[in-house]
Amino acid sequence: MLNRSIALFVIFLAAAGMVARQSRPEPSPVRSTFNRFPDQIQRWKGQELPPMDAKILAILGVDDYLNRVYSSPDRTQLGLYVGYYGSQRQGDSIHSPMNCLPGAGWEPLSRSSLTIPVSTAAGASAVDANRYVIQKGLSRQLVLYWYQSHGRTVASEYWSKLYLVRDAVRLNRTDAALVRVIVPIDPNADDGEMRAERQASDFVKSMFPLLPQYLPS
Repeated sequence: MLNRSIALFVIFLAAAGMVARQSRPEPSPVRSTFNRFPDQIQRWKGQELPPMDAKILAILGVDDYLNRVYSSPDRTQLGLYVGYYGSQRQGDSIHSPMNCLPGAGWEPLSRSSLTIPVSTAAGASAVDANRYVIQKGLSRQLVLYWYQSHGRTVASEYWSKLYLVRDAVRLNRTDAALVRVIVPIDPNADDGEMRAERQASDFVKSMFPLLPQYLPS
């Protein structure tokens, strides 16, 4: 099993290197920029967060991003971040947000997955998301995130890289995005974690149909 994993990893690196060296110009898909993303999504009202520091943006390598806090009438607040990469051929690639949390003082308490039914222009679908509970001091948060490209959502970073190679060869495209939703967990509620999950799922169902305009298929 170990030898097979090593062989797959070597093949993936070789394929990724081949993709990076391709000389064909990569097309720029037609998309709306995030400054046009609605600040009102059904019952959720958004507010832009301050621009990210230039050093952070350099590390992320994003070509466009959305970073807002959305609030509902019942005073629920959550964070939405979407980072879009127009091309991943020159070294700028998507990495798991969990790699950055320990440096910011957040530690993962649990990890699982969550499937959220959503509606799209093509009909009913579902988002497969990573589900983390993280903690810093007495504060806990629920984190959902997934990778999205060409109409596809993937929870696994490994599979997102494999699809990157496949799409680069078949479509000559490496554009993709990371979508992340964070909801604080109420420390005074016995069902705080499940309540945060319901709030996050409700928001994703409302927000997801808007994404194709900004993350082209």
